[in-house]
Amino acid sequence: MEQYEKRILEYINQHKESIIELSHAIHARPELGNEEFFASAELSNLLQDNDFQLERDIAGHATGFIATYKSEKPGPTIAFLAEYDALPELGHACGHNIIGTSSVLAALSLQTVIDEIGGTIKVFGSPAEEGGVNGSAKASYVKAGLFDDSDVALMIHPGHESYRTVPTLAVDVFEVEFFGKSAHASESAFNGINALDMMISFFNGIAQLRQHIKPRDKVHGVILDGGASANIIPDYTKARLYTRALSRKQLNSLTDKVEEIAHGAARMAGGTAKLNRIQNGVDEFILNDRLDDLFERHAKKHNEPIEHDDFGFGSTDTGNVSHVIPTIHPHLKMGPSTLVGHTPEFREAAASPGGDHALLQGARIMATMAVELITKPEVLNQIKQLHKE
Repeated sequence: MEQYEKRILEYINQHKESIIELSHAIHARPELGNEEFFASAELSNLLQDNDFQLERDIAGHATGFIATYKSEKPGPTIAFLAEYDALPELGHACGHNIIGTSSVLAALSLQTVIDEIGGTIKVFGSPAEEGGVNGSAKASYVKAGLFDDSDVALMIHPGHESYRTVPTLAVDVFEVEFFGKSAHASESAFNGINALDMMISFFNGIAQLRQHIKPRDKVHGVILDGGASANIIPDYTKARLYTRALSRKQLNSLTDKVEEIAHGAARMAGGTAKLNRIQNGVDEFILNDRLDDLFERHAKKHNEPIEHDDFGFGSTDTGNVSHVIPTIHPHLKMGPSTLVGHTPEFREAAASPGGDHALLQGARIMATMAVELITKPEVLNQIKQLHKE
């Protein structure tokens, strides 16, 4: 393994300036989910220029891609997950410019030895991790069976500390619309059916529901359209909501309850309600301690200390991948411990020397992990067995 790892590290060192430049270019040109045409093209073209076979426009996502390099020797398929979407108004405040470039660099460095050790490399360009309309592309990929021929999936997220994969929540994102009948609010209010009253009753019902849900369950949302004019009975209102829970099964029940509240609020005012899912459902993460043990061991090999605290619960469509194959989603430190995701400070860190360090360290760790997974079948078999259990 040492000779292979040495070549991988040499490749990363030789190409670090160009990959950092690409990370900064993506950072300077943030694109929302399913609109990442610049980032997707830059990352996929780099892989294609290095003899990866490219497929584009994946599972209904125009900015998705799958890049594959298959050696002539048999062996497992290692999948690297590349994210590259940004947040509305905040830009790359979740560091996806780092995630995409780090995964691509890991794949390219592994390519330098794959013909000798055997196996296949796949890079899944994954749009819209942050959600939005038709968001969470990895969920689409899972539904389409695109991970079925891969053995493990690797990605590393930048953050305020370095730590292993932590539990995440399943999440549904949907819009609730209420339909009533407009009327003059002073002269003929009795002829109207107030869609804003339905909305207010709906949010009050959600507030009452919260005392009866489990501690980790969450319901949160905003009103997007509350009516057009104060002297007109609103005939239409719309809200966007998130529901979250520890498991998909538990979440389905919670989302159903929210939908029932919506229909009940509509009936009380004499109107109707409609719930529309606007993105793929995200599933909870299936942790694999053996794969995370491997991550931690290789992180320490590259002088990256790992914390073991619980940093709270978020959501990611990488959880959907973990239901199909062993998957990790650990974090690497790129700034102070006070750094919080989805903030301007996190955005600035994602193009800082600390962010560049996390990019390179992530590539080193993932690529050397992949070498061990390929050259030590017993390690991979134990990971896969735990996932099966």
